[in-house]
Amino acid sequence: MMKSVAVALALLEGAEAFAPAGLKAAAPSRAGVARMGYENELGVIEPTGFFDPLGLSANIDEETFAQYRTAELKHGRVAQLCVIGYIVPEIYRFPGEIAPGVAFADIPNGVAAINAIPSLGWLQMIFFIGAVDYWGVLGDFDIGKPKLDPDELEKRQVQELQHGRLAMIATLELLRHDSQNLVTPGFDGLDTLITGLPFLY
Repeated sequence: MMKSVAVALALLEGAEAFAPAGLKAAAPSRAGVARMGYENELGVIEPTGFFDPLGLSANIDEETFAQYRTAELKHGRVAQLCVIGYIVPEIYRFPGEIAPGVAFADIPNGVAAINAIPSLGWLQMIFFIGAVDYWGVLGDFDIGKPKLDPDELEKRQVQELQHGRLAMIATLELLRHDSQNLVTPGFDGLDTLITGLPFLY
C-alpha cells in the first residue's frame, strides 16, 4: 500500500504540468489585485455552492487561487490512488521484493506497513519522489489526452474535482478506521477492512 501511495505521489507531483488548461495557474489580469470573486469558478456545485468556511479565497489574486486549485487537483489525484492502494493489496500483491529478503507479499496492508517497510524501501521511494519533484522526471503526458469541446472539457474537469474531493474524504476515513483497528484489533467485529465490495474476497 505504501509503495502505491509513494508512486502516486511521484506521478502526481507534476500534476500542474498536465492539468487541463482551465486549471493551470494564470497570471492576474492586472498587478496588485486586492480581492477577486470566485463564487462562479469551476467546482462550485450544489448543494454546497461556494464552500470556503476558512476564508482562504478572501483577498487573494487569480494566480494564488489557481495555485490553490492546482493543489486541490493534485491532492485529489493522490487520494484517488490512495483509495485504490488500500483496495488492491487486499486481493493482489506485486511479485518481487521491496528490499533484499523482504517480499512485497510480506508487507501488511494499510498503516501497519509503515513499520514493516525496511529503510531501503523507504529510501527508494523518497529518492523517486524527490527525482520527480526536483528534476521533473516523467514530465508531461501527451498520450491519452482526449480532444474535447469546451463544454465537455468543463464537465470532465468538474467531475475530476468531485471525484478527488470524495477520495480525500474516503482516504481520511480509511486511515482513521485502519488506525483504530491497529490500536484495538477487531474493534469493529469485521474480518476485512474493505467491506463494501464483497466481490473482492
